[in-house]
Formats: sequence, structure tokens, C-alpha cells
Amino acid sequence: MENKIANTVCETCEILNINGLPVCKHNEFCGGCIHQETSYEKQKLEKGKEVLRLMKEKEADLSTLEKEFKPEDLIGAPKLYHYRNKMEYTFGDLVKDGEMTLGMHKKGNFMSIITVDECQIVDEDFNKVLRATLDFCNEKGYRFYHKKSHLGLMRNLVLRKGVRTNELLINVVTSSQIEFAEEEYAEMILSLDLDNEVVGILHTLNDGIADTVNPEEVRIIRGRDYYNEVIMGLKFRVSAFSFFQTNVEAAERLYIDALSMLPDFGGKIAFDLFCGTGTITQALATKAKKAVGVEIVEEAVIAARENAKLNGLDNCEFIAGDVFDVLDNITEKPDVIVVDPPRMGILPKTIDKILKYGVNEILYISCNPRTLAENIHYMEYYGYKPVKMKAYDNFPMTKHIETVVLLSKN
Repeated sequence: MENKIANTVCETCEILNINGLPVCKHNEFCGGCIHQETSYEKQKLEKGKEVLRLMKEKEADLSTLEKEFKPEDLIGAPKLYHYRNKMEYTFGDLVKDGEMTLGMHKKGNFMSIITVDECQIVDEDFNKVLRATLDFCNEKGYRFYHKKSHLGLMRNLVLRKGVRTNELLINVVTSSQIEFAEEEYAEMILSLDLDNEVVGILHTLNDGIADTVNPEEVRIIRGRDYYNEVIMGLKFRVSAFSFFQTNVEAAERLYIDALSMLPDFGGKIAFDLFCGTGTITQALATKAKKAVGVEIVEEAVIAARENAKLNGLDNCEFIAGDVFDVLDNITEKPDVIVVDPPRMGILPKTIDKILKYGVNEILYISCNPRTLAENIHYMEYYGYKPVKMKAYDNFPMTKHIETVVLLSKN
């Protein structure tokens, strides 16, 4: 069954590896999908082992978890291919002074960029838009922005998609050194034969020298600067630069499972720390007396407030700021705490403040099992012990693992 799935989800691939999985044509140079040549069952098993290994390495108390969670229990992804709803591509070259490329950094060489116009883990429309954009820029004679000389026009292409709405948001990022042909580019994009609806074409100007997309100025060439998405029955407007889960179907399942781990929180006050655009906060608010979300990215908080209004939830409060500072000024005392930090995990000084509330349960959602294990080991000194755990492969072929742990106070 596994091989049958693999052969049907990527019809453009003709080369199969020894496990019957299609091999991406970019596999030699692109370092994204490091498990291309590993059977999917083995991928899941190895990721499950990695979660437990990291826990043991940090000397976490696994006496309860090891009875409940085995490596083979790691939950596989709903889809093996075409699952990512966001990609940030970079303009550059593969060889010095070679033709311009658009895609991902070459494995082992950050300065080189490989064109990934047949990537298997994105929607096929992403590949079409990438190729059309690169061809358009080459025909115009545009050059890429060089990281050392800081000369050149083309910097990035950011594509985002509403999986449940089939809406596509296209954002081309340039310097301001010469004029970019906005109208011609928009007409070219709208002429493409795409499966999704293009709801917005944006032009972002970025003259900063850092190798990141910094929206110094955002121009709407066509449509709007957001797309719509639906997750757990809730509606979300996702703006061009807001964080949102990059695999919606897998994230929805994870969130539903995670919230089911919590004891009944109906009529209680729930904190959602590091809340992003407030997906979990709003899910909590459907049952809780009040849900408070805290997020350091102000744009994400603005989007969260708008989405709460969109869903008719008036018992949500979203606060912009660092969790460490914000907790000093919140008057409510939580009955339940959910944390969903970035990959770096939670700093010890912030954990200290969170645990001073003394709640009976803390739900920890993590995209990095290493920092999760470190934080759990630290929290055990306060009497919190991991009692339930689920791990997910939300990003097949890559190294990434999602984990949910319920900690209970002894």
C-alpha cells in the first residue's frame, strides 16, 4: 500500500528508489528532504526513536511516558507530498557568475541557490509560479541581489496558499535599485494555467542587507494582501507576513489531539503562550470562560484579534509582547496553560514565571524535541512530570518532528 501511495501522489516522477518512493530531481543539491531514500515506515520509526532518545539524553523522567509511547506510535502525515502551504524562495546563482536561479540554498553551500521548480512537497502551482517568475526576470535582464556586493534587484519569491479555500498569494521581493515591471508581472501571473485562484499579487521592497525578507514597503499590485484559511471550523485571514502552520491538515489533527489531552477546561481561564495568530487560543475560547493569547510578533497579534472577531469570539484577549514581560501585567490567573514556543524553546527565566502560577496541567506543543526535552527536564525540578505524549511527522521526507506533551504537577 505504501508503494502504491508513493507512485500515485507524484505522477511527474519517473525514478523510484529501492523503497519504491519517488526520488526528487533536486535531491542531489537540495538539503530539504533528507529522507528521500528511506521508506516511510522507517522514517516514522526513526523519528519516534529520536524523540525518546532526546528525552533520555536530558534525563527526563520517562517512567510514565515509556509505558504509553513507543517509537512506532509516532503518527504519520495525512499526505506524503504536496503538503506545504508556504515557501520562501531565494534568487541567486548555482555557480559563480552563472545564470540566475530561484529556489533553495544548496546543500552544504549557503551562497549557491538551486532552482526547485519540480519540488514534490509543495502544490504544483508553486512550481509553475516559480518557473514563470524566473523566466520573466531572466527575459527582463534583471539580476539577483548579491549578498556580498549588495547590488541587484531580485531577492525573494514568497508563495502562500489557503488549503481549504484554494486561494494563492504571490509576493515578489526586490530591492529598490531599479524599477520592477509590476503590471507586466501581474499580467503574466494571471495568464498562467493554475488550479488555485490568485487572490493577491504583492511587491515587497527590501533594501536591508540582512538575508531575510524585511517588508520595508509592500505594494498590492492585484487583489489583496491576505488569503483565507479554515482550520478546526474556524476562519482565519492570513496576511502576507503572518505566521501560520505550513501543513494545515496535519496541524489541525495535532491541535485536536492536543486539546483532547487536557482535562475539561470548560468555564475556566486558559493561557495560550507564544500563540502566533491565535489558532489554539480561539479553539480554547470555544469552551473556556476566557482565553488569553500572548505573542511577541505584533502583526500576528493584530491578525489574531481580527480573526477572533471574524469567528464571533468575544472571550479572547490577545497581548503583544514577550511572554516574560507580559506575565507581570496580566491580572487574570490561569487554570490551564498551553505553550507553543518557537524552535529555540522557552528560556529558564520565562519557565520560572509560567510555573509560579502553579496550575495542575501544562500542555506543551513543540516543533523541536531537543529543546522540548531540555525544558521538560528543567520543569521537573518544580514538580511537573510528563504524563502523556504524542509525536507527529507533519513534514515527511524532512528531519522535522512535532511533539505534544501534557505535564502534570505532582
